[in-house]
Amino acid sequence: MRTVSLRNIVLVALVGAVLGCQPADRPAAAAGGGEPAAPSVPVDGAVVADKPAPEPADGAKGADTGTPALRIDTLDGATYDLADRRGTWVVVNFWATWCAPCLKEMPELSALDAMNEHIEVVGLAYEDIEVDAMREFLADHPVVYPIAILDTYDPPADFDTPRGLPMTWLIAPDGRVAHKVLGPVTAREIEDAIAAAGGPAAGRAGAPS
Repeated sequence: MRTVSLRNIVLVALVGAVLGCQPADRPAAAAGGGEPAAPSVPVDGAVVADKPAPEPADGAKGADTGTPALRIDTLDGATYDLADRRGTWVVVNFWATWCAPCLKEMPELSALDAMNEHIEVVGLAYEDIEVDAMREFLADHPVVYPIAILDTYDPPADFDTPRGLPMTWLIAPDGRVAHKVLGPVTAREIEDAIAAAGGPAAGRAGAPS
C-alpha cells in the first residue's frame, strides 16, 4: 500500500510539471473549437497582431516568387504597380496606425524617399480601417510616399503574410527581393542593404542603380 501511494505521488508531480510548462497567459479557444488567438507580443521590435494572420491564397509565398507582383489602388486614387518601378529601389513597408514602431519609422522613410531619386517607398496599411479615418490619420502623420489600405484577408499573394509589424521588403531595380526586415528599420539600414546588394552607397542621392 505504501509503495502504491508513493507511485501515485510521483505521477501527480510529473503531471503537474508538464502542465506548468504551458504559457500561463495562453487564451482559451473560441467557442466551437479551433486554435486560440495569439497574444500581442513584440518580435524583434515588431508588433504581432492579436489574431493569426490569414495565409495567402493557394499557399503562395513571396520568398518563392523571385520578382513579386504588387498592383494596388492608393489613397490618392492612383494605381501603384511595382512592375512600373523597374530601375528603382523600392521599399515596400507593411504597417498599421496602431503600431508604435511603425509610426516611429514613418518620418525617416518619408525623408529617405524625398531625398533619394533612386529610392521609392510605398506604405501598405495592414489593418481594417476606413479610408476617411486613414486620411485623417495621415493629416497628423504626413508622408511623401503613397499609402494603400490592404484587405487583411486577401493580402498581396507574392509577399509573405505579415506575422508582425512593421515588415519591410527591399525590391531591387530588376524587381527581385534584395532584403527583408521584420521590425523597425532605419534609413541607414536600407541604404546599407542597397549598397550590399550592389547599389549606390549611402549619401549618393540620385546615383544610378
